[in-house]
Amino acid sequence: MFTTRPTLQGTFGMVSSTHWLASAAAMAVLEDDGNAFDAAVAAGFVLHVVEPHLNGPAGEVPIILAPAGLPPRVLCGQGPAPAGASIARYNALGLDLVPGTGPLAAAVPGAFDAWMVLLRDHGTKRLAEVLSYAIGNAERGHPAVERIGETVQTVQELFENEWTSSAEVYLRDGKAPAAGALLRNPALAATWRRLIAEAEAASADRDAQIEAARRIWREGFIAEALVKMAACPTMDTSGERHVGALSGDDLANFAASYENPVTYTWNGWTVAKPGLWSQGPVMLQQLALLPERLEYGTPEYYHTLIEGSKLAMADREAWYGDSTQVSLATLLSPWYNAQRSALIGPQASYELRPGSPDGQRPRLSAYAQTNSIGATEVPLGAGEPTVATSGATRGDTCQLDIVDRWGNMIAATPSGGWLQSNPVVPELGFPLGTRLQMAWLEPGLPNSLQPGRRPRTTLSPSLALRDGEAVMAFGTPGGDQQDQWSLHFFLAVAMREKVRGGLDLQGAIDAPNWHQESFPGSFYPRAMSPGQVFVESRIGTEVIADLERRGHRVTVGDPWSEGRLCAVARDRENGVLSAGANPRGMQGYAAGR
Repeated sequence: MFTTRPTLQGTFGMVSSTHWLASAAAMAVLEDDGNAFDAAVAAGFVLHVVEPHLNGPAGEVPIILAPAGLPPRVLCGQGPAPAGASIARYNALGLDLVPGTGPLAAAVPGAFDAWMVLLRDHGTKRLAEVLSYAIGNAERGHPAVERIGETVQTVQELFENEWTSSAEVYLRDGKAPAAGALLRNPALAATWRRLIAEAEAASADRDAQIEAARRIWREGFIAEALVKMAACPTMDTSGERHVGALSGDDLANFAASYENPVTYTWNGWTVAKPGLWSQGPVMLQQLALLPERLEYGTPEYYHTLIEGSKLAMADREAWYGDSTQVSLATLLSPWYNAQRSALIGPQASYELRPGSPDGQRPRLSAYAQTNSIGATEVPLGAGEPTVATSGATRGDTCQLDIVDRWGNMIAATPSGGWLQSNPVVPELGFPLGTRLQMAWLEPGLPNSLQPGRRPRTTLSPSLALRDGEAVMAFGTPGGDQQDQWSLHFFLAVAMREKVRGGLDLQGAIDAPNWHQESFPGSFYPRAMSPGQVFVESRIGTEVIADLERRGHRVTVGDPWSEGRLCAVARDRENGVLSAGANPRGMQGYAAGR
């Protein structure tokens, strides 16, 4: 089978990420006797530097990890709403949606603490060792990828007139970084150098240094600068200047936490995902809706997946959130999914049809009930506009997946704190995030804005297990598209032939993909397009014609416009490791030996 690249195979270690420099850093750590978790932390901080339009230290990261011989765990790096972020406060400002940019949209940052907890509990390297790769790229510079400059151009006027601290980093001589131009961030490098110096001054012990770094983030010079920036009146997507709700107490009280993943078993594969504070269970619900017999790649296959995705996303809108009362056991039960799958007919549905698990009545936001057909134009810099109406993929999020020679495996989806989300904090070199835009300013919903509760995130890394043992880690950027693209990737692995005795990761990544938009988007301005399906032209004229005949509103995109999957795997029989990376965007890369 022709693929854009080979599926890499070896026995020492495998890495896949959305940027080659992050993959290189992770591989360097493995070569220096670090494990998969050390490598993930190093790569995560490199991603903050080389993909600043996609993630940052003050963003968030959900992580699924499976230490060798142990069951998988989720490490939640999603911060909650600040104590002062109430619906009443936002309504009093005349807002009916949380702005897509600015400090009002900032949740408590979660990414930094999650990386530190991972390093402390599962890594072996010292703080200075894992941060050295990010410091080097920030200090010496890195060649800017095309999307950085393109993103900066969309917000250049805002940077010049309002967010001048961002202009100092990303506009040189009044111009956005050209592709390949050396982009430096000396303020960010200085932040990490100061963090290391203060942590090392606190103790010579590795774990104590990591704990000191966590305290500095929560209560030291970093916390002071973040709170100061949150209190600055800042222009946002509402067209007004607002101050944020983030306080010193919010930062001091947050700690990344562990929890058990949600799992579903399909045809001998068990897929593990984060819980209902994410959209992770959407993938599991889609698997639960599949009929027993379905031939991969046929028109019926695509229609069935698209319609099942609509039902799962409708349940997401009605039931997912940090305050939900729904039972996951019910959502994944055979009887519930038998009822739901019966709704999949021969024609495309244009309705948002959530179920009634355990007889509960679904409640949708007013936006979900009144949103009309057709995507709304997204203001510049707003949210996570992954896919435009043209079908062109835009930047949003990162992904990294790693497996080492001992069998440790990890999948992580860093996001938020984008350069276009908030002004750069001058003292630190990075901005606050905007994840609160995903919460509704309408009371009584599972995802209503409420102090101390996590806004539901689209971030959704995955682990797949066989007989209880982790065998594959995967994930993709893509906002609302993540669990649509990931489902198709997983089925392309699970339903097709192997290559060279292992999983065909690269073939599954390269397979033509799709997404649908028959639900309210998670990001400002929360648009939806009932019946709308985007497909890569490589999907074939027969499939496209069949979908149109069934009533789908099909937009045919470029041949390589859907999905940005990364994946690694381990053969539990012989220990052979493998990896693949997304060719779309000419940025993702796998490495290993």
